[in-house]
Amino acid sequence: MIGILSNAIIAGVLSSILFGVLGSVVTVKRIAGLAGAVSHAVLGGIGMALYLSATGRVPGMPPILGAIIFAVIAALVIGIVSLKAKQREDTVINAIWAIGMSIGVLFMAKTPGYTDPTSYLFGNILLISTYDLWFLAILDIVVIIFTWRFYPQIEAVAFDAEFAQVRGIRTNITFIVILIIIAVSIVLLQTFVGIVMVIAMLTLPAGTAGYRAKNLAGMMIGATVYALLFSTVGLAIAWTLDAPAGAMSVVLAGIVFLGAAGLSMFRGKKKNKTEKAQ
Repeated sequence: MIGILSNAIIAGVLSSILFGVLGSVVTVKRIAGLAGAVSHAVLGGIGMALYLSATGRVPGMPPILGAIIFAVIAALVIGIVSLKAKQREDTVINAIWAIGMSIGVLFMAKTPGYTDPTSYLFGNILLISTYDLWFLAILDIVVIIFTWRFYPQIEAVAFDAEFAQVRGIRTNITFIVILIIIAVSIVLLQTFVGIVMVIAMLTLPAGTAGYRAKNLAGMMIGATVYALLFSTVGLAIAWTLDAPAGAMSVVLAGIVFLGAAGLSMFRGKKKNKTEKAQ
């Protein structure tokens, strides 16, 4: 029991880095819908891997491999369409979202034995393995190094891609690489909060941090701290109440975000009244 809980705590810490750094880019770039489509398309890869493994066509194929394949393909398709045909972006995003989930359901329905899709949709951090933790740690290192090395490019692409392109930054390549990293991260993070909820943890901590952050770097740090707070406190409450940890973390994140939004609106109205009085 202690080993399960310690793995969950470590997973929360490692996941917080990805939620904070990548979530800030997703929020500033306003690609939450795109990330949501990728996260749901992952179910198609999971279903395919389960089917191929259970039927003996690809013995021992792990679900995570199928998920990564579908996630990267979805990210590439959406990214290319977003760059080349902006007017069709919403249509493609919705299509990838629906097709990916439908493929997953169909494969699971044909997989011998009983396959419960809810475990992949909603996740369970208490079932995370040491193998998963190593993957998360490696991905954290990759994301930190990539962000540190290419921070000016990432910041430019996130806030004003057209101006960045004029300055000679290869915005298209940077954008595609960011999407691929987000796609792979989503595959690993769905173990923590599940496919349905991963998009919430990619946006809520960053959105909360955005009310006080002065720049993208500050937002990343603040979002990481918030994500760590939500995951650890959410896990503690869930453990006490015998409730799903991922869902509890998201509910906590949502409450804090809405509170921060309300406080920001109150301060804005108070500031306007003060300025009018003067």
